[in-house]
Amino acid sequence: MTKLAVLCFLLLQTGVEGFKISNFVLNFFNGGSFTHEVITERAILNVTLQVCRALALSQGKTFSFPPQPFSAGAVAAACDASKSTKSFIDTIQRIQKSNHQVDKDYVLSPRHHCDDENITEGHFLITRGLTAVKASNKQQNSVLATSILGEILHTLQDFYSHTNWVEIGNTFPNANLIKGNADVGKIAAKTRATCRNCAGEDCRNNILEDILKEQILTSGYFSLNPFSTKPKGKCSHGGSFDRTKGIEPTGGINKNSIDSEHGHLHSNAASMAIAATSELLEDVRSAAGDKGFLQMMGLFKGRALCFCVDTTGSMGDDIEAVRTVTSSIIDSKVGTEDEPSIYILVPFNDPEFGPLLQTTDPDVFKSYINSLTPNGGGDAPVMSLSGLQLVLTGAPPNSEIFVFTDAAAKDDYLKNTVLALIEQTKSRVNFMITDVPGLRRRRQADNNQQQQGVRMSRAGSQLYRDLAQASGGQAVEVTKGQLLEAINILTESTSSSLVSLLQASRNLGNSENFTFVVDDTVKNLTIYITRTSVDFSLISPSGVIQNIANTTGPSIISSQSVGNLQTVQLQTEGGLWELHILSTNPYSVKVVGESPIDFLFKFIKESDSPFGGFDVIDNRPTAGGNASLLVTLIGSDVATVSEVALVESSGSGQVNGTVEAQGGGEYIVHFDRIPSVEFVVLVKGQINDSVSRASSRIFQRQSATSIKASVLTVTINDLDTVLEPGTPRSVSFSVMTTGEGGSFTIQATNDQRFAASFPSSLLLDPGVSANGTVNITAPAGTPSGTGVTLTIEAVAPGGADTNYDVLRLTVLSKVTDFTPPVCQLLSLQSNCSDNCSQSTWEVSVQVTDAANGTGVDSVSFREGSGTMNTSTAADNTTLVSYVASCCSPDVQLVAVDKVGNVKICSYSVRANVTEAVTTSPVTTSNATTSNVTTSPVTTSNVKMSNVTTSPVTTSNVTTSPVTTSNITTSPVTTSNVTTSNVTTSPVTTSNVTTSNVTTSPVTTSNVTTSNVTTSNVTTSNVTMSNVTTSPVTTSNVTTSNVTTSPVTTSKVTTSKVTTSNVTTAVTASSTRADFSVSLCFGFSVLSFLLQSLKL
Repeated sequence: MTKLAVLCFLLLQTGVEGFKISNFVLNFFNGGSFTHEVITERAILNVTLQVCRALALSQGKTFSFPPQPFSAGAVAAACDASKSTKSFIDTIQRIQKSNHQVDKDYVLSPRHHCDDENITEGHFLITRGLTAVKASNKQQNSVLATSILGEILHTLQDFYSHTNWVEIGNTFPNANLIKGNADVGKIAAKTRATCRNCAGEDCRNNILEDILKEQILTSGYFSLNPFSTKPKGKCSHGGSFDRTKGIEPTGGINKNSIDSEHGHLHSNAASMAIAATSELLEDVRSAAGDKGFLQMMGLFKGRALCFCVDTTGSMGDDIEAVRTVTSSIIDSKVGTEDEPSIYILVPFNDPEFGPLLQTTDPDVFKSYINSLTPNGGGDAPVMSLSGLQLVLTGAPPNSEIFVFTDAAAKDDYLKNTVLALIEQTKSRVNFMITDVPGLRRRRQADNNQQQQGVRMSRAGSQLYRDLAQASGGQAVEVTKGQLLEAINILTESTSSSLVSLLQASRNLGNSENFTFVVDDTVKNLTIYITRTSVDFSLISPSGVIQNIANTTGPSIISSQSVGNLQTVQLQTEGGLWELHILSTNPYSVKVVGESPIDFLFKFIKESDSPFGGFDVIDNRPTAGGNASLLVTLIGSDVATVSEVALVESSGSGQVNGTVEAQGGGEYIVHFDRIPSVEFVVLVKGQINDSVSRASSRIFQRQSATSIKASVLTVTINDLDTVLEPGTPRSVSFSVMTTGEGGSFTIQATNDQRFAASFPSSLLLDPGVSANGTVNITAPAGTPSGTGVTLTIEAVAPGGADTNYDVLRLTVLSKVTDFTPPVCQLLSLQSNCSDNCSQSTWEVSVQVTDAANGTGVDSVSFREGSGTMNTSTAADNTTLVSYVASCCSPDVQLVAVDKVGNVKICSYSVRANVTEAVTTSPVTTSNATTSNVTTSPVTTSNVKMSNVTTSPVTTSNVTTSPVTTSNITTSPVTTSNVTTSNVTTSPVTTSNVTTSNVTTSPVTTSNVTTSNVTTSNVTTSNVTMSNVTTSPVTTSNVTTSNVTTSPVTTSKVTTSKVTTSNVTTAVTASSTRADFSVSLCFGFSVLSFLLQSLKL
């Protein structure tokens, strides 16, 4: 069990009440019980804080924990990544949603819940899924990794609620549940009875005594079938939905909530579930590395920088512009809070596209860009949408993507697939189109070819405009000479805190007024207009009218125009702005700024699972009826949502919703209908941290991605996410329409171009589902962790309507290596002195994997701030050398093999040093010391510069504040001393050095000490070395009425101390060994424990 898991368990003993099987995707607290969502979020926040702390300390930075209770925003801020709060919350919600979906998609699968004594089967799901998470994360497929993570966490958490792990006396999680081929415990035989009838409603003692005594694992049987049965003598799950609970033995053993049959133990189950979740997350962290773990969780400073580049022969100038702007972005943003979190490049040509190249190293990305060379291209169209599909499936959600081309799409049949992925990922796509409707220089020999080139370019550019508009991006049309200027304009606004205040497009030119509200959190306010001929004017909140012809007015900071793109940077004035546009041609307009206040949204529907509640809709919402929207407000604890509307993207119509606050920044919004055309989501609200109700305290945000409702429903029914190389996989799906029936076209595509077969069409009747199957095969030898995004689309007759469903798969070879690497210490050298900053220590370690293992993949370190070097030797051996300052005396080496098995090896040169420890004040009153006599004591070989003290008697002495410092003593003999009636008040001792001291045998007997008060004693800067203490015997000592008040001991170092033959009589001690060992983090973790105890 990892240290963090133990810590989480200890923390949770202070206040967790338990958890239920969740019946609402974001209903965290359910009747005082903890849901899967809360358990998952609590563990994620705890582990993430520990990761950020470790990174900060390794960089020599301080780290402060946020106040309790932790929130995603507070954790992001503590991790110095406030701008990624939106992506962090989005990732947490994705994990929670996948967790929740297990109850819907696998409600009758016992292994997914460890029900029906399917504990071994549940263990397999957990370990296989964990391997898939690690493999996906290794390939930087974070969306897939987190989706699988949520699924296996549900099974892991259910183990503690559905089995009798708690009842048989366990106080910590089952660490073997996350280890492949490990023994998870002795499971009851199918013929062995495990339960008796409950005593009415009381099920506290329904598990048989022999099961408890022998610590036999069992779990309850569960069924929704009223005619179900269960094996004789077996426990039931219980609860209102379980139809086996009435079969003898009656009742149940689940601990889902405080109202469950074993609800009296739900606190223990919830505590262990959170600790076990933390333990699994720690394992993922170790395999991925600290930075890789944060990347997976969406916690990074800047957005991804994604380029999709046409490399055909005419693109030489464009590629050179891309090289220039790449260097400019990297040079200006690396080291800042807007440094890109990941760099992605996908080249495309004709007929090839890909591969997807991604890296977190800016210099590596520069080398990718510099390696691009223009060549080939026989006809005008290119595989631009195939390249874009790769970027959309490989990039993090909410990414900013730039596509560079001067040709139409050859693969325009992928338009619906690309739109589906844009809606799912909510990424912005910007098309940088050169020479439109120009002629491609590489191939026009006569007028007929020339005219064909013009027509295709116009058609292609319209397709790109449609996709850009749907994503909230731009379709910029410039000459090749203008491209660099246009890129520089757009890449200026790639901050991860970019928000949209207004976005609209008009296909017919006319005069129209737009309004938008600017609040005082908005910075870098900018208007983008793409057009061929547009005039516009502005009215600021203070009433200043600004015509675009005058670009130097009081409301405008700067204005730029290139090709069909015009931008205006505004003075950030809070309040209501008006924008008047006059155009005879189609145009698009958007107003953006930077602000911490933003929102996430998801359409939801009433769940068809037996547990009720709501489910998230992953595709287009159903047209023709009412709808519900889940809105999550981000970036402010004092802002509230007051209005939510669905606004037509290309028109002025909108549908207003009814807002219901759920708490914690969550809102459910109900609409009586959905627009029949594309629309965006508009959110308005109030910032409530001021008594002022001025308009500047109102905020407005709008989604970038357009959505369209559909009368079609496409549902993928087979949700297993693993695809084994070389083995065909069948994926079943269903299609239904609430509109007119007919023959509906089916298309199934995947971004890896794996071989797939599917029906070309399905015949549908209104309201009746039709089923189909996609057969897909990953080629043998496909690397584990390769992500495959399968998109299944249905298109209505005539193409007027379409909908889709998306399944993300991971390729995973069968795993036979379950043994982690091994660390062998070669040497540990130290020259640490009292001044740790002037000395270093070094450790050398040999890391190997088993002879039949997959081999060592990586070695990293944490809990240290030193330098590590590795080299590879023969026989699959990695040699590790780590050097650090003695001020950083600990290190953990994290060794990972090629399938993700982890070994953590800890080393330290920490001496027995206690630094800056203060015990809390203890007060005892009425303390008197009187008539105390010490028997003759002889101290030999102590030199005190020729001083001899013979028998001395001191009585009735009061000693007030005494300071002793910088004293060297040498030969003194003290004997026959009697001290009585002594009171000692504040004493300070500092800068004392004692060395080479030997005390001879001392015997103390028949001593009574009573009514003693010692207060305000400070000891500091004391060094003791080469001290030998000879036999000391203490017996028959009585101490009573003793009070010790504030005592501070700091900077005390004791070395080379030998104590022998010490006997102490009548000693009592009570410790908890397993707790004390587990808490040996060091004092930094103790600090975290103290903060977290506020839960």
